[in-house]
Amino acid sequence: MNGFHRKEQANGPRLSYTKVQLIEQDGLFFKDLAGTRELLPYEDWRLPAKKRAEDLAKRLGPDEIAGLMLVSGHLMVPSPNFRTMKGTYGGETFDRTKHQPFALTDQVKEMLTGEHIRNVLQSRAESSEVSVRWNNELQTLAEAQPFGIPVSIATDPRHGASSSKAEFKTAGEGVSKWPEGIGFAAAGDPALVKEFAEIASKEYRALGISTALGPQVDLATEPRWMRMEDTFGGDVKQSIAFAKAYCDGMQTTEGTEDSVNPGWGKDSVITMVKHWPGGGTGEGGRDAHYAFGEFAVYPGNNFEEHQRPFTEGAYRLDGPTKCAAATMPYYTVSWGQGEPVGNSYNTFLIHDLLREKYGYDGVVCTDWGIVEDPEPTLDCFGSRPYGMQDYTEAERYLRIIMNGVDQFGGPVSAEKVREAYRLGCERFGEEKMRARFEASAVRILTNLFRLGLFEDPYLDVEESLSVIGNARFRMAGLAAQRRSVVVLKNKDHLFPLKPGLKIYVPERRLLPKKSFMRTMEEERTEEPVSEEEANGYFTLVKNPEEADAAIVWAESPLSVNKGYDGGELEKGGNGYLPIPLQYRPYTASSARQPSIAGGDFREKSSDRSYRGKTETVCNESDLDNILSMRKVMGKRPVIVLMELHNPVVPAEFEAAADGISVQFGVTKQAMFDVIFGKGGTAGKLPYHLPKDMETIENHREDCFDDYEPYIDSEGNCYAAGFGLEVENSFPAE
Repeated sequence: MNGFHRKEQANGPRLSYTKVQLIEQDGLFFKDLAGTRELLPYEDWRLPAKKRAEDLAKRLGPDEIAGLMLVSGHLMVPSPNFRTMKGTYGGETFDRTKHQPFALTDQVKEMLTGEHIRNVLQSRAESSEVSVRWNNELQTLAEAQPFGIPVSIATDPRHGASSSKAEFKTAGEGVSKWPEGIGFAAAGDPALVKEFAEIASKEYRALGISTALGPQVDLATEPRWMRMEDTFGGDVKQSIAFAKAYCDGMQTTEGTEDSVNPGWGKDSVITMVKHWPGGGTGEGGRDAHYAFGEFAVYPGNNFEEHQRPFTEGAYRLDGPTKCAAATMPYYTVSWGQGEPVGNSYNTFLIHDLLREKYGYDGVVCTDWGIVEDPEPTLDCFGSRPYGMQDYTEAERYLRIIMNGVDQFGGPVSAEKVREAYRLGCERFGEEKMRARFEASAVRILTNLFRLGLFEDPYLDVEESLSVIGNARFRMAGLAAQRRSVVVLKNKDHLFPLKPGLKIYVPERRLLPKKSFMRTMEEERTEEPVSEEEANGYFTLVKNPEEADAAIVWAESPLSVNKGYDGGELEKGGNGYLPIPLQYRPYTASSARQPSIAGGDFREKSSDRSYRGKTETVCNESDLDNILSMRKVMGKRPVIVLMELHNPVVPAEFEAAADGISVQFGVTKQAMFDVIFGKGGTAGKLPYHLPKDMETIENHREDCFDDYEPYIDSEGNCYAAGFGLEVENSFPAE
């Protein structure tokens, strides 16, 4: 049914294959991947992964190694017919009446056969079964190619219980649901992080995924940064502990008897820790996905502190795999640290620090889209060759390779890598370039051998579906979500609520704002809670007059422009705007001037200051809902349930609420469980909630919580580590 064969053996690994022949030697079986009918060193699973990789790397030509040095752009399964993710099937767009959803597109087939790519990034699959069968299709085609090198599927995080507002993340295909990274920081327990990683790794391997683009261990010291929610927070000691727990849990297969590659096995997933040397210090909170946010600054002289989650955490594991197997630098230009170029281009950051000073010998892979020519304007989601705009694409590839970087995120053609090889041979000699390519091939292949993909790359559909999102994993994820919820206010012991209350939840209105891709999202309204979601907790009523209490569902303020507006530039400004953490329109009267960093070739001035400028958020109506409910409800309770993507200024709404609970990416079930006393909570704030925006403007981007926290009407200080406990009073199930 699955279309492949399996060979079990008592004294060796299970072999799975389609048409390749087996070799028997000393009573053991091996796959004849090269088709030579003799056992080559790289086919011998008794040898250490690095020895096998060294043997295979010597057999590969430059073109084949060039393919290994790419990780594809984001692939959807089946492929949609839009944008860069477009794919065809025999020259046609996907048609469910003609094509299987797990079939390989023409483009993917060319990647594997013509371009020799063996690392692909899956952004989404239609279902778990489709993902499993797509893996098998990939491995079947790869096995038929010379040397039979298997495919490693990578993914961005997909276990988050709520959809992230940044990056290409998905809630996954049936996997268990857990808090976002900052939610783990709120729960505060490394053991919980390790439990998550162990479960996630099993679900990933059951889906065919063997490389995780994470954990994201950037110190989140800048409260306006849009990727803060994906981190483990700004506390360096906690981030170190969590980095260790995550990488150990993901990479280690418990109970493995592989003494040749200790800790690695069938449940192991490569962790690609990111973003070296830390991407959480963008000036003014702007993000380096966009050229207007390319500069990371260190006004507090804390550059070395931001490296510690890598050097003392991910690169110094307690478990048998010892070190995170891969690393991703961020897009940023780290201001004052080596040349003013993007991190992957920066010789000081990659060669001198990462490779030489810290001795890192894992795979280094660029972030996505950093080698193509830059877009003509800053206000776009385009290529990011920061500081390298005057070089050709081949020269950019060569610069990155000679720094010590092994892989490139995003390209689906190795043409420019091949051109960089030829250029390098001219400049440095063929012997040096061959050695440099082989070094990257060895690192990349070592990881593939560690995972056991050369022996057993195929998946049984029924076996996989019994693992993915099973009841135990789902319950563990839900328990973790509850632990990450933080209760900030509980006036007159309002929580836990009594089940069966009649509750009114006002509609939310979201105005247009710039999306992650810098397109303008349309205005929309939404009903925050459905009757199905309320069932078992409370009765949802249609008007506040008949309600016992009101619940206002809110998000932290969502900046319309995320720090830059090309329209403001056209009116004579420099385009830069503040990123508010408050709901009402904010004018940055005390912002830094001039900026620390600047000087992009597309700008007339190097001063990126936004002093005196005003910005709005798209969800100001969340505040309106809180204040209007206070008036309408009178003495009846008003409860605020808020998802924090970033810190919020509570001064605008706290006094109007009787109960406030915040979360960092959980399901409504988890949130309701907490306020109704099911399981309780001990979550603590992972960062300060600021007194006002002025204290934010005066803080330093590379320093954790160096701004004044808010003190509420009950006298509680909303500083990092604060959180109220709610007793467990829900009826037993």
